[in-house]
Amino acid sequence: MRTLWVLAGATALFYLVGLPLDFVVERASGWYAGSVTEFVIVQPGVLMTFVVGWLLVLRRAGGVIGWMLLANWLVLLTAAIASTYAGYAYGTGNDLPGARVGAIWDTHGWPLLFAAFLAIALVVPDGRLLSPRWKSVAWVAAASFGLTMIGGLTSNRELDHPWDHVRPWGLLPESVTGLLSLVGLLGMVLTTLLGAASVVIRYRRADQTVRRQLKWIALAGLLLPITIISASFDPSGDSSGPLTYVPLLLLLVAVPLSIGVAVLRYRLYDVDRVVTTTVVYVTLTVLLGGAFVAVILVGGVGLGGGSSFTTAAATLAVALAFRPLRAAVQRRVERSFDPRRWSGERLVDDFLVDLRAGRREPEAVGETLAAAVGDETLQVFYWLPGQGLHADLLGTLLPDLPPAPSGRTPVRRGDLPLGTVVHADRALVRHELEHLLVRAGLAVEIARLRVEVRWQLAEVERSRTRIVSAALDERRRLERDLHDGAQQQLVAIGLDLRHLQAGLDPGSPVRDQLDESVDRLGDAIRGLRDLAHGVRPSTLDAGLAPALAELAGRTSVRTVLDVTDERFAAEVEAAAYFVVSEALANALKHATPASIEVLADRVDGRLVVTVVDDGPGGAVAVPGRGLAGMADRVAAMGGTLHVADRPGGGTRVRAELPCA
Repeated sequence: MRTLWVLAGATALFYLVGLPLDFVVERASGWYAGSVTEFVIVQPGVLMTFVVGWLLVLRRAGGVIGWMLLANWLVLLTAAIASTYAGYAYGTGNDLPGARVGAIWDTHGWPLLFAAFLAIALVVPDGRLLSPRWKSVAWVAAASFGLTMIGGLTSNRELDHPWDHVRPWGLLPESVTGLLSLVGLLGMVLTTLLGAASVVIRYRRADQTVRRQLKWIALAGLLLPITIISASFDPSGDSSGPLTYVPLLLLLVAVPLSIGVAVLRYRLYDVDRVVTTTVVYVTLTVLLGGAFVAVILVGGVGLGGGSSFTTAAATLAVALAFRPLRAAVQRRVERSFDPRRWSGERLVDDFLVDLRAGRREPEAVGETLAAAVGDETLQVFYWLPGQGLHADLLGTLLPDLPPAPSGRTPVRRGDLPLGTVVHADRALVRHELEHLLVRAGLAVEIARLRVEVRWQLAEVERSRTRIVSAALDERRRLERDLHDGAQQQLVAIGLDLRHLQAGLDPGSPVRDQLDESVDRLGDAIRGLRDLAHGVRPSTLDAGLAPALAELAGRTSVRTVLDVTDERFAAEVEAAAYFVVSEALANALKHATPASIEVLADRVDGRLVVTVVDDGPGGAVAVPGRGLAGMADRVAAMGGTLHVADRPGGGTRVRAELPCA
C-alpha cells in the first residue's frame, strides 16, 4: 500500500515539473520542435493509465490487470523521459551520457507499447486466463515481443526522425536481426489475433454482466483503427497534425478508462446506450453527408457549380430529414443492438398509451415493469408520507418491505418519494429499471395517489365499523343495566304491591286501585323489556340462527328460515338480526304477504342475508326511515344493502356484511 502512495506522489511530481521541463527542452534544442505539444496531448492518456491501474491495485479489483496497467504506464513514462532527454542532448549539442540509448529506445522500444494491451486482452475482466492452455499463448506472446525488440535494438538500421543522424548499435548481423524481427512480428500478429479470439470466446461464454464489461473495452478498441486511418491521411506528413494527435489522445485515454469501468463495474450497463448512440450518429452523419453531397452534385449539374441556391437546398434537405431519419435509425439500431432493452421500453410505452386511453389501470405498472425486465418477483410498493409507511396495491400498510427478493430500487419524481420497487438483486435488473422508471414515473405517481385514496377510504370504513361496534357495546351495556337494574326493581315493586293487596279485604276499593297499579306496572315492565330487546336481543347470545328463529316465531304469517348455524362477530350478527327484523316489520306493515322467506349464509367471505316476501312489492328505502337506516348501518360496517321488487311480485331485501 505504501508503494502505491509513493508511486502516486512521484507521478504527481513528474507531471508538475514535466511540462515546464519539456518547454525548456524545446526552447533549448530548437530543432526538436513539438515536444510540448506531444506532452500536452499524449501525457493525459499516460496519466489515465496510471490512475486506473493505481485504483485497481488499491481496490484489489481485476487481479493482475491493475499491475499490467502500471507496467504499461512505466513503459510510456520511460519512453517519454528517454525521448525528452535525447532530444535535449542532441538539440543542444551536449554529449550527455545515455542520450544514444534514449534515441535507440525511442525508435525500437515500440513493441512494449502494445504488449500490456495484449496481456490485458488475455485476462480481462477478472485477471485470469480462459484456461491453463492459454498460458502457452502468453509465453509465445512474450517471446514474440522480446524477439522483435531484440531484433530492432541490435540492428544496424537507421533510426527514426529526429534520430536519423544517430548511429545505431549494430550488435548483430543484419540477416540475424532481420530474421529475429520477422519471427517476432509474425508472433506478435498471431498472438494479437489470439488475444482478440480470447475476448470473443470469453464473451460468448459469459453472462450479461461480463458481456457488458467486454463491450466497454471493445468500444474503446474501436478507436485503434480510427487512429490508424486518420494518421494515414494526416496532411502534415510527419504525423504531427490534429488528425493524428486527437484520435491518439482519445485512444490513450479511452482504453485505460474503459478497462477501469469494466473491472470496477462503474455505470457498467450504460455501454449499450453509448454504443447505440455512437452508431446512430455515425450512421446519421454518413447518410446526411451523402444526401448533402448528392443534392450539391445534382444541383451543380442543373444550375452550375457554386450556386448558392444549391447549397441552401442541400442544407434545408438535411435539416428537414434529420429528426425523422434520426428516429428511424434510433429504433432500428436499438432493436438490433439491444433487443431486450428495446422490447422492455416498448412494453412500457404501450402500457402508457393504454393508460391514457383508459384501457389499463395505473396499478398495472408493477406487472408491466416485471415483464419489461424479465423478473417475475418484481413488486411495487407505494410510499404514503402521511403514515410514514409503504402500502401494497390494496392500501394495506406494511411495517417493513418483504425481505425477499432482496433488490431495492426507490422511485422518485424530483424530490417526491413515490415508493420502492422490490426485485431480484441483479445488476441487469437494477440498470434496466432505472430508465424504465423514468418513463413510467407518472403512472407510478398516479398509482400511488390511488393507493393512498384507497387506504383513506378503507380507514373511513374501519372508523365507521369501530363506531358501530362501540355503539353496539354501549347498547349491550344499556341492555344489561335495564335488565339487572330498573326492570328488576319494577318487578320487585310489583311483588310488594301484590303482597300488600293480599292483606286487604276482597271488596276494598284500595284493592281495586292496587290491581290497576300492578297492571300499569306490568305494562311498564313489558315496555322496558321491548326497549331492552330493541337494543340487542339476548337471544343473539346463542347465535344468529336461534335469534332469527325466535324473531320469525313472533310473526303472524308463515315464515320459512334457511339460516346457517355458523357463528360470526357480535356486531355482524347484530346487524344481520336488525336487517331481518326491519324487513319483517316493513313487510307485515305495508305488504300483507302470505309468506316470507329468510335466508342467511356465508358467501365469499361475506354474510349474505336475504328477506323475500310475496306481497305486492314497491318497497322503497326512504331517507330517515327504517330500511334507509338499516342501509346506513350496513354501509358503516363496509357492507351493502339492496331493496328491489322480485320478479312475479313481492320484495327482496338483500344485505351483504363482511365477515372474513
